[in-house]
Amino acid sequence: MHDIKAIRQNPAAFDAGLARRGLPAQAADILQIDDARRAAIHAAETALAERNAASKQVGAAKAKGDEGEFERLRALVGAKKAEIAELEEQSKAETARLNDILMSLPNIPADDIPDGADEDDNVEVRRIGNPRNFAFTPKEHYEVPAASGGLDFETAAKLSGSRFVVLKGAMNRLHRALGQFMLNTHVDENGFTEVWTPVLVRDEAMYGSGQLPKFAEDSYKTENGWWLIPTAEVTLVNSEAGNIIAEADLPIRLTAHSQCFRSEAGSAGRDTAGMLRQHQFEKVEMVAFTKPEDSAAELERMTKCAEGILTALEIPFRTVVLCTGDVGFGMRKTYDIEAWLPGQNTYREISSCSVADAFQARRMNTRYRPDGGKPDFVHTLNGSGLAVGRTLIAVIENNQQEDGSITIPEVLRAYMGGKLLIQADGTLE
Repeated sequence: MHDIKAIRQNPAAFDAGLARRGLPAQAADILQIDDARRAAIHAAETALAERNAASKQVGAAKAKGDEGEFERLRALVGAKKAEIAELEEQSKAETARLNDILMSLPNIPADDIPDGADEDDNVEVRRIGNPRNFAFTPKEHYEVPAASGGLDFETAAKLSGSRFVVLKGAMNRLHRALGQFMLNTHVDENGFTEVWTPVLVRDEAMYGSGQLPKFAEDSYKTENGWWLIPTAEVTLVNSEAGNIIAEADLPIRLTAHSQCFRSEAGSAGRDTAGMLRQHQFEKVEMVAFTKPEDSAAELERMTKCAEGILTALEIPFRTVVLCTGDVGFGMRKTYDIEAWLPGQNTYREISSCSVADAFQARRMNTRYRPDGGKPDFVHTLNGSGLAVGRTLIAVIENNQQEDGSITIPEVLRAYMGGKLLIQADGTLE
């Protein structure tokens, strides 16, 4: 959510930020609503002062026996009471209008991200690892014999429809191993605190993280009003909603391994084969709360934490900074990490690491108290560390062998009972 004070102080800068996202100017309309709201509040305060003054005079008029003045003042008090009620309703209505428009507008892009229309204008920052030279034509993950038997799309379709998968045997174990490896790495090496949270949340949590109102159609809502989380970012950032955090407690770094649910309403027809784009998937999420002056460095740190998982798995990847036309609704700056998928002969997104500055904190009213100072909004960050299913795809495709088997990355072998290989028939060796 945007800071109305900042818009008042520099409306041109606000409109310039929206223009970088390809949006029309909004400051004039916002300030018009804000002026009406403030005028109603001021008028209500003035009427209240007049009513209070008249109330004090009523008793004096009665004591003097001045019935005419008594009745006039009593009528004035009654009229002012009705006027105050009307003005308060007017100010509430204007406040609601203002909040609605401020809630609906995306964050202002950071100054140092590239301008652009869409993902084609994103800029590569670095490329780590060299794609393997295969002596055969590599297959996509669902075509590799060692994996195909454990990726049961037919049963999933019978149970739930398209864009679901049932994992079996070694594939399920490998998937579970990846999640545990990621979580342990972020806790033991990267300084995050492990958290387990609900996957059902109230409207307030979805608004606080910026999922609502923008992404309602991309999310699932139960009949009794709960939302299924699209990412544990929703619960992790809202865990501090309404709190004032002591400066000494910052930064707070949290991580969670959770189920995630997305209807993918805006992605019809994309990546329908395999398990690249699913309605239900798992992700290890990272979230951080920092002081404003520390958030830029924290974004770089968080991105390195996510990249470290791929480095340990020996999966080639590249990191790109998103342009203004591709950066997410609530984010100021985002790095996408894209893993090399030899079956597709391209890089595909496996993580996004972003900083929202105070955009989410203002929606959630999450602040910190500087030593000796007034409370101020924290900055929030989030990142995938990583999407477990997409990492499974990358492991399968990058470690496939000509005989249809899959070698198990060394860092995962302890989680796989010391096994080195998934044979073409799906058994562990």
